[in-house]
Amino acid sequence: MNFADFAHLVRTRRSQLIVDQDRDVEIDLINQLCSVATWAPNHQQTWPWMFGVFTGESRRGLSNATADAMQRNGDSEMKVTKTRTKYLRAPVVVVVGSAPGESALQNEENRDAVAAGIQNMLLGATALGLSSFWSSCPKGCNDAVARHCGFASGTHVTAMIYIGWPTKDLPAIERPAPAITYFN
Repeated sequence: MNFADFAHLVRTRRSQLIVDQDRDVEIDLINQLCSVATWAPNHQQTWPWMFGVFTGESRRGLSNATADAMQRNGDSEMKVTKTRTKYLRAPVVVVVGSAPGESALQNEENRDAVAAGIQNMLLGATALGLSSFWSSCPKGCNDAVARHCGFASGTHVTAMIYIGWPTKDLPAIERPAPAITYFN
């Protein structure tokens, strides 16, 4: 692959939830995406990636676990009700966790490594012809979602990624030029 091909891949990646909800995504493809995530830079080689893959009815369980935590936290009934079906919007939801480190600095470095791995996943999904959407774990729900995934205590839920087959292409969003300062 040359840089032009890579830049094209990056520029064609879209965050979208307009997917065919009835078309399954093969588990082999999800395994490939999780695998490429682990090739992201990881300064201290802690290998902090954790993945919870939800398909079929397990997505409803994830929705309910999240909504129950929101309800306990006092979120509005409207938000709680919406969340009860939220993770049914795509055939696959991958919850990506970052393992706790041995220090605050290592926690940050683990999260950075996991975030870089998530970008690998999103680009990989685009290369496979899939749509993907990086969503954050709702405020106050991290521990409940991590527990629902069977992750270790202290895991940070870095992303809840929706994955499916696109039903239409979305236009690119214009991006501002990068702010670059050169030093000689």
